[in-house]
Amino acid sequence: MLKRLWKEWGYPVLVAIAIVTPIKSSLADWNHVPTGSMKPTILEGDRVFVNKLAYDLKVPLTTWHIAKWGDPERGDIVVCYSPVDGKRLIKRVVAIPSDTIAMENSQLIVNGKSAEYTTLDESVIDNIPQVEQQSHVFAEEHVDGDSHAVMLTPTRRSPHSFGKTRVPEGQYVVMGDNRDNSFDSRFFGFVDRKQILGRSPAIVASFNRDNFYLPRRNRWLKKLQ
Repeated sequence: MLKRLWKEWGYPVLVAIAIVTPIKSSLADWNHVPTGSMKPTILEGDRVFVNKLAYDLKVPLTTWHIAKWGDPERGDIVVCYSPVDGKRLIKRVVAIPSDTIAMENSQLIVNGKSAEYTTLDESVIDNIPQVEQQSHVFAEEHVDGDSHAVMLTPTRRSPHSFGKTRVPEGQYVVMGDNRDNSFDSRFFGFVDRKQILGRSPAIVASFNRDNFYLPRRNRWLKKLQ
């Protein structure tokens, strides 16, 4: 009986795990988003695709590089390990090696140029529940050719300013688009290149945790910007 169960179930399951695990580790994966640190771009309940071949090829289950053909660029949404506790985070790259970066009253300053802020499209804001919209400020941030949505909470105490610093080689500055509710480089400093797992170009699926986890069909297969 046990031999039959092993042959029919145990062995096939182990083979499947042996095949899938390296793929998820070094080729492609998806990441569940439990927090709102990237709102309004990414919402709680989104499942984002992680392209682990975007920049390099790693030995499965490690951060060792076999080959590298690119590096994260300013504006990329990436999945990385937190330097504090090793947890996986999804953030936006706001500064790359050799950049200088500062923030003054929530305005980013990259390489001496202040970010510009324009009105955010209402269709993006509408993804946020109405009760939340009233306590936040929304804008489209433009930094050196990159544009993306950001969200501010004026009443929340958070780091709205920091002095100019130069990003060392092999290091990156990452931040959440929900600027006043994000645990990011303002708290834990630079992220090492080796700790960046891949790039997130799209949402695979989305479920509304505030409405019995019903699917948000309008967000499925949505390209991230």
